[in-house]
Amino acid sequence: MTTPFNKTRKMKNKTHEVSVLFYVMATLFTTCLMAANLFALKQFSLGPAHFTGALLVFPLSYIINDVVAEVWGFRRARMLIWVAFAMNFLFVLLGALVDVLPGEGMNVEAFHSIFGLAPRVAIASFLAFLVGSFMNAMVMSKMKVRSEGKRFALRAVLSTLAGEACDSVIFFPIALAGVVEWSMMPTFVLWQVGLKTLYELLVLPVTVRVVRMVKRHEGVDVYDKGLRYSIFK
Repeated sequence: MTTPFNKTRKMKNKTHEVSVLFYVMATLFTTCLMAANLFALKQFSLGPAHFTGALLVFPLSYIINDVVAEVWGFRRARMLIWVAFAMNFLFVLLGALVDVLPGEGMNVEAFHSIFGLAPRVAIASFLAFLVGSFMNAMVMSKMKVRSEGKRFALRAVLSTLAGEACDSVIFFPIALAGVVEWSMMPTFVLWQVGLKTLYELLVLPVTVRVVRMVKRHEGVDVYDKGLRYSIFK
């Protein structure tokens, strides 16, 4: 016999369920962040500008953020961001702990070059990620409500532009202060934001198709009407 208490408990549990597709998105999102930390060690040039290998993978996290915020809403995007942040922090922490262990052989210096992340760079990376990711999700969510779900392409580009701008404005001054001249900081920021936004534009047709497919498969299209945009709830 099903009691009213059991019914209530079942309904409550169902509201906290997440689908397989959401798990896939969360896994990709977290993987992109971890890969970006490692790929950042590889530097390359495009004309007069200098970049790291993270440029190729980090924008994917913003695209996934767009998809999650568009389909499941800000609440699920918030959960995605915090889970990815926790996993990335754990990965960096474990790497740092292994790095301080006594080592032997030629691989010690190579390992340290990868996992011996300077505290200032780590703080800059984590803070920039949180602010940029939440800004991206918030802009996407608010614009969706105001536009009544229309003009996804425009919302995707503008939300990425806002998120990437916040990310770069926070990361470069903190991480590179004293290493790069302050007069060069605006150039670093503008190049990073511009190329990452261009990345979003190039893959936009794929992003649009993915959003349509996920909405159709999930039967979900969340509008965050009346939502209080707290990142800690």
